Amino acid sequence: MKMVSWNVNGFRAVLQKGFAGTFAGFDADIVCLQETKMQPGQAAFAPAGYHQYWYSAEKKGYSGTAVFSRMQPLNVVYGIGKEEHSHEGRAITLEFEAFYLVNVYVPNSQKELARLDYRMRWEDDLRAYLCALDREKPVVLCGDLNVAHEEIDLKNPKPNRGSAGFTDEERAKFTQLLESGFVDTFRALYPDAAGRYTWWSYQYHARATNAGWRIDYFLISERLREKLGDALIFSEVMGSDHCPVGLVLAL
Repeated sequence: MKMVSWNVNGFRAVLQKGFAGTFAGFDADIVCLQETKMQPGQAAFAPAGYHQYWYSAEKKGYSGTAVFSRMQPLNVVYGIGKEEHSHEGRAITLEFEAFYLVNVYVPNSQKELARLDYRMRWEDDLRAYLCALDREKPVVLCGDLNVAHEEIDLKNPKPNRGSAGFTDEERAKFTQLLESGFVDTFRALYPDAAGRYTWWSYQYHARATNAGWRIDYFLISERLREKLGDALIFSEVMGSDHCPVGLVLAL
């Protein structure tokens, strides 16, 4: 089974940049999107053979997630079960017979860490939600998690320490999630791979010089580790400030 996750930084914009061809080229069983930045009906995209699920933010032009799946899920849940987190379209869960798929767009802590306290509550609530699912059946978590976990996960760790996405607090929450029974699939397979990033600022020619961050992930329940086939970073795919990431699982 092949899955792809991509922060498209605006679905309507990426549609004008060859998204349909890119989507077809993935030939994925499941494609998850983050930061769709649209309301229902603002764009039309209906690839043959896929069921689709959208979760939009109440604020127009902001946040949002979507999932395209060849398999029809048993159940679909929007949000992570907490009213505080139910306004920004940040999480969709699809339940399948063998596993749960959770697609998330984690809140950014923002400049001067204005939203760090909220981000910490989100992290705790998301972890509790995932652990509850994991007690029922294995979980695949994907999305823009808005954190570079270790220094190897960004080009310039020292000057960025303490910045949104690389605070000690955010990194510790990611460690705590892993310690709760989840596996960072890319690092599990490529523990020493440097220079493999998924997001580049639009400033300072960051993508051209590969001054990036790895903040987009596929995590899986520990008991799925033996089924892990590959973890992919599609750094050649353009159209957003993020590139897609992928997962191959023997399911």
